[in-house]
Amino acid sequence: MAIAIAIDSRGGVFFLQIRVGKDNKDFKLFKFRTMRVGAESKGQLTIGGNDSRITRVGYFLRKYKIDELPQLLNVLLGDMSLVGPRPEVRRYVAMYNAEQMQVLSVKPGLTDYASIKYADESELLARAENPEQFYIDSVMPDKLAINLEYIKNRSLGADMGILFKTIGKILS
Repeated sequence: MAIAIAIDSRGGVFFLQIRVGKDNKDFKLFKFRTMRVGAESKGQLTIGGNDSRITRVGYFLRKYKIDELPQLLNVLLGDMSLVGPRPEVRRYVAMYNAEQMQVLSVKPGLTDYASIKYADESELLARAENPEQFYIDSVMPDKLAINLEYIKNRSLGADMGILFKTIGKILS
């Protein structure tokens, strides 16, 4: 993957981004770089598969969620777990209400029920008239509600189910 990224576009192989983790603490999230250097300054949401900021290799990595594999390092470092609410950037966490802040009571994860439901999130946002507002008003609150429900009912069995459903979603 690293060689393909390096050949496809200039810049480093990895992308590090500050995300909010357990107990509202920031950490550096690792990903394979899928966008052109400096692309984040043009917005943090990815809008559709034709987002011009995404590299050719980046499109492939995102489609099969391979760009997320370096987050296994975050799991080893203790910042994340395999299953749990996906970590968000501070800008959006600042919009959470008191109840929604409860998602920060557990370690964020590589996958969750919301990730499965919104596997096509960038395509969904691409169809919205105002993608960021749609994310803030509709997608984010729904993801948070799903994650709050997960936290209330989490178990090893549920986590195993989420892992298998995630693998199935990626393969399909």
